[in-house]
Amino acid sequence: MNLRGRNKVSPEFSMSSMTDIVFLLLVFFLLTSPSITPEALDLILPKASGKSSNVQNASVSISKDGLFFVNAKEVEETDLENQIQQVMEGNEDPTIMLRADGDIALNKAVKVMDIANRNKFKIILAVKPN
Repeated sequence: MNLRGRNKVSPEFSMSSMTDIVFLLLVFFLLTSPSITPEALDLILPKASGKSSNVQNASVSISKDGLFFVNAKEVEETDLENQIQQVMEGNEDPTIMLRADGDIALNKAVKVMDIANRNKFKIILAVKPN
């Protein structure tokens, strides 16, 4: 009497389908991660009922830590005016988009507005719609 079964379960497992799923998940998370746009800064803009215009020659951002960025490139506060002038050089209608975090001190934003006023640049304050 042979009591052993003829159907033996093989302990082998095919990993090809598992690697396909892992690869697809990796591609999905790489495409949807915020690191794809390195020039984007994490700013919480103040709310207003107005609408921000996208017409700009330069973007000046002020982070909640008080750091200044001209076109997503960090600059020192003392060199801010020179950097803005270099970016605006040769533009016929120079316009600055000021993107200031909602929690920063007002004097930082006024400093950028003063630079724009001295150099006869237009300035637009970026806001988040209500």
